[in-house]
This record gives sequence, C-alpha cells and structure tokens, in this order.
Amino acid sequence: MRQGADVIVDDTTQTRYQLASVSKQFTAAAVLLLVEEGMLALAEPVGRWFDGCPQEWQNITLHQLLTHTAGLGHWDDYPMIDLARRVDPGDLLKTFHCVPLKFPPGEGWCYSSPGYVLLAHVVERAADTPYRVFLADRIFGRLGLTSTFAGSPGARPDLALGHDAEGRPIPTWELDVVGMGAGDVWSTAKDVLTWLDALERGRLLSEPYRTLMLTERARTDNGPDISGYGYGVFVGELNGRRWWHHSGHNAGYKAYVGNIPELGRRIVVLSNTEATNASTVEPLLP
Repeated sequence: MRQGADVIVDDTTQTRYQLASVSKQFTAAAVLLLVEEGMLALAEPVGRWFDGCPQEWQNITLHQLLTHTAGLGHWDDYPMIDLARRVDPGDLLKTFHCVPLKFPPGEGWCYSSPGYVLLAHVVERAADTPYRVFLADRIFGRLGLTSTFAGSPGARPDLALGHDAEGRPIPTWELDVVGMGAGDVWSTAKDVLTWLDALERGRLLSEPYRTLMLTERARTDNGPDISGYGYGVFVGELNGRRWWHHSGHNAGYKAYVGNIPELGRRIVVLSNTEATNASTVEPLLP
C-alpha cells in the first residue's frame, strides 16, 4: 500500500496483482484518447461498432457505457457466463445481446462490467489494434508503467496468486475475453501510484478530457462520500474535499485506489486474498 505525500509502504516488492475493476480506469482513458484523436465520439451509438445489436440497444452511446447508464446489468444478470472460462468473443457479445436491458438507455444507473467489455471491443475496432496491445503501447509504455500489463499473464514473473478468504489458492478469472476492459489489468503498487498521478496531472489526457474523466458525469448517490461516477471512477467529497476512487474484486484479488487532489493524498491497496476488506482503507484518509 502506498499513500500520498506521506508515503506508507507495506509492500516494497515488485509483485503484480490483478487490479480487477480498477482496470476500468484504463478502459475509460483508452476511449478518451481515441475521442481526443477524433476516432470516436462520446455521443455516437454503440451499434456503429457491433453488428446484430438488439433494437433496444440502438440508442446506447459510448458515454452511457462509460457512466453505467446504458441499462446493461452486472455479472449477476448474466448467470450463463462462466467468468473463469474463455469463450469466443463473438459468442460473448451474442450472450450480452440476449439479456434485456434493466432500463432504457440514459434513464437509470446500474454498475456494469459487461458495458466495459463492450468499450474494450470498441477500442480494438476503432484503433484496429488488439486491446491489450493498445494499452501497452498508448498508456503503459507512455507513462513508464513497466510492471503493468493486461490479460492473461502467460509466463510473466512476480505474480501474486489469488486466495480465498480461508487462504486457499483459487483459479483466476479469464481476462483475455470475458474480463477484457472490465478487470483485466495486472500491476504493482508503485505503477498504480504513478498512474494516479499521471491522470490527475494531465500527463495522459489533455483538457477537457482529463476533467471529463475525473468529475461527475452521472449521479449515483451510493453513499455520503460518493455522489456520482465519472468515466471509470467514482467521485464525491470526503470531509469537504473532492476525491475520486474505485475498488475492485476478482476471484482471489481485492484492489482499492483513491486520490484527494487538494491534499496530494493518494492511496493504493492491492491484495491477493478474498479476506481483505478494502473499505478499511477509508479511515486512513483525512
């Protein structure tokens, strides 16, 4: 764990952990890079990039996918999908099509990992580049995140093995297809701290795209400290100060990142056990 100007270091190794849903920050940034270059538009319909979309999907925009206002559900709404088993990407998209929307696009809020899987596919198609390669070339390499990668690890070293709450090793989720864009990034505490600083300081996204990502784009009312969602981040106020943050949970892994810009305070918690309660980091914040 690394925290802000007064750095607290609990793990000085180069161990790489799954970031789980913290990965959505990279997906949002990838989309915004392409928007900045004129290759995508936030208001464009998702049907431009996918054949065979059901009629109720016709008005879904990239903005709505980014803010979880498209009407798609979360994984519990897709019980036919095994998160640990690789499937053909086309079959996965057809499965998404088969589940009715929870509400008309733009008329509600529901956290949706499938929506971010769709965004990763849009990035692939717009850039004509595999998603993991786009992240490596346009984000990880550019920012010097040398220990960060997306997707299945292959033979890479320094990987934390996921464990259940009783300390037993458990199989990882599939990250190349099912988890792509939603929970597929591996990283270290040091790299994630660099990532948070790069986002806040505009090293990756220029204005207005940096502000679009890190400020409220949709209302969520998830609690006293969380008022809304930007693009890939929850936003709100903590003790009267603006902050943005996100948690993540894959099988065997927990993650939590946060940033309070006014104080220069950042926090990164990466864990390879289900026993971790990421909410316990909040008392560390002023």
